[in-house]
Amino acid sequence: MSTNSGLVVILTALDLEYAAVRDQLTDLRVRRHPAGTRFEVGRISQSECRVALGLVGKGNHPAAVLAERAMAEFSPAAVLFVGVAGGLWPNIRLGDVVVASKIYAYHGGTSEDDGLKARPKAWEIPHEADQIAHHVDRSAAWRRGLPVGAAPKVHFGPIAAGEVVQDSGISEQARWIRQHYNDAVAIEMEAAGVAQAGHLNRALPVVVVRGISDHADGSKAATDGQDWQPKAARHAAAFATALAREMIIDGPASRGGADRDGSPTMPTTNRNIATGNAHVGVQAGQIYGNVTVGAGAERPIDLAASIADLRTHLKQAHLDGQLDEETYAAAEAELEAATACVSAGTPEKKSGLMVALKRLRGLVVDVSELAARLAAIIAVVRDL
Repeated sequence: MSTNSGLVVILTALDLEYAAVRDQLTDLRVRRHPAGTRFEVGRISQSECRVALGLVGKGNHPAAVLAERAMAEFSPAAVLFVGVAGGLWPNIRLGDVVVASKIYAYHGGTSEDDGLKARPKAWEIPHEADQIAHHVDRSAAWRRGLPVGAAPKVHFGPIAAGEVVQDSGISEQARWIRQHYNDAVAIEMEAAGVAQAGHLNRALPVVVVRGISDHADGSKAATDGQDWQPKAARHAAAFATALAREMIIDGPASRGGADRDGSPTMPTTNRNIATGNAHVGVQAGQIYGNVTVGAGAERPIDLAASIADLRTHLKQAHLDGQLDEETYAAAEAELEAATACVSAGTPEKKSGLMVALKRLRGLVVDVSELAARLAAIIAVVRDL
């Protein structure tokens, strides 16, 4: 499965969490999965990072199913699970953000004569994602869009994920969690499902970002009444979108031949030895993109045929559920405009053709095959 290196999936469990992330996005379009799930695809403001945003509902089981669905639909570079959680320690303040260094599925266990013994599953944050998250925290730029006076701190630590709402500091379950998961700093209900889905998808990076909206100690009704849920969700969304942007900027596919500070990456050393009348044609270390030896390959010049072929693939993408009805109709309209410009055959129509093709590119950018075919056509038009 190829990875869409410019897109991150962000999932939430609650509507208010979804709204907090959505507020950070622009150019939103609906993407409908054949099974009925709706995602919104947009961009993080002032960046090239695309986000597919989805709502999974409460609980680890639906979170796992819909996370798997999102991964299959978008082949993202990473998945972020974003929302609110209960803090388990006094130093974790309301409104603070927790990035899960580890996720415990704490309901795994065995019941024996002397009590319930923990048998949890656990997933650690991928090393590179952890490094990027610490970098985002150190930069502090992610806080710039928060309300005046908001100064949430970021904590890195384990999160416990179960199937019940924890709202007591003295219940039997609360004591059991503190006994067996003493290093957990927050508790919630969905992260284990998302982490498992990522693990089963070739260890796709999953990062859980939670804003603390209560202390899981019986005070939830009071903190909810003080609107800590939307506040905490906004803080988590701000950090998560900054993290997503940085993960795309800093991802392997975007590095090219240089590190982020502009210095060249360490080259691969090749040693070619030619004897007699032989010559070394090409010697290279790491190569990004295409290499042509000899005469350059000719570009296709039959624009009408290329656009007709694109129309066929556009229709197939619609039938496959990759384009919704509204997007497909808009794309067809732009193709009609492009076809009319090609048929006119006058130099003045070139600008109109390019405008139509660029608009079409914006509509189908999430469908990699269409985007690649369209890029080739645009390159031909530029050379005319």
